[in-house]
Amino acid sequence: MQLRNQTVLITGGSSGIGLELARQLLSSGNKVIICGRSEARLAEAKKTLPTLDYFRCDLAQLEDCRLLSSWVISNHPSCNVLINNAAIVHRGDFHEDDAAVEKAILEIDINLVAPIALTKMLLPHLELQKRARVINITTGLVYAPRAIYPIYNATKAALHSFSQVLRYQLKNTPINVIEVMMPVVDTPWHEGHVPKIAISPERAVKEMIRRVEAGQYQIRVGKVRLLYVVSRILPGLAFRMINRVS
Repeated sequence: MQLRNQTVLITGGSSGIGLELARQLLSSGNKVIICGRSEARLAEAKKTLPTLDYFRCDLAQLEDCRLLSSWVISNHPSCNVLINNAAIVHRGDFHEDDAAVEKAILEIDINLVAPIALTKMLLPHLELQKRARVINITTGLVYAPRAIYPIYNATKAALHSFSQVLRYQLKNTPINVIEVMMPVVDTPWHEGHVPKIAISPERAVKEMIRRVEAGQYQIRVGKVRLLYVVSRILPGLAFRMINRVS
């Protein structure tokens, strides 16, 4: 599938990987819609990329997912690609954090429930489109979790599993399901504490698009390929490697 002249919805597209995806997809002739919680950040993205369209919503709320889906179908009826990219993380010690459960619920709602909900809500529309795709952005941490992300790892591992099942269940439909497992990427997500092994958003997205266009359905970007192999042979070593990253 060539990611050209398509209409693409990217969740969490106002910064980081999502914004870089918008930039590269717009440059290759696609229509791009992004969504996010911050009107200011969305407006700034629009200022940077004037042909972008956006919708402000809180994906932690199912009603906002419904509003987004309805708005996209009404205002961008040619939309044929959904990229579930939005995610949040809370770092810390699950045992010591008195707000751990509340934080967990929010992460699960945004990182897992929202992509499931949006996919379900948009499936009837996507089935009518040519070259329809659902692209779920996960992480190499589905193979070896990082200890400072007690819930984030689990939400992405669940999305990894959901992507595999969804691909199987939709095999007789026009919709292809793609999972992209990102390595450490230098984005604001790290809040100024970017690990030394991080790659640039430009490089990560360029590789992602190239491999989507090559027809791959399970894409391990950068060093995720190495982590996958190590996790299968020596899972304990993979866990130690991830938790030595600084």
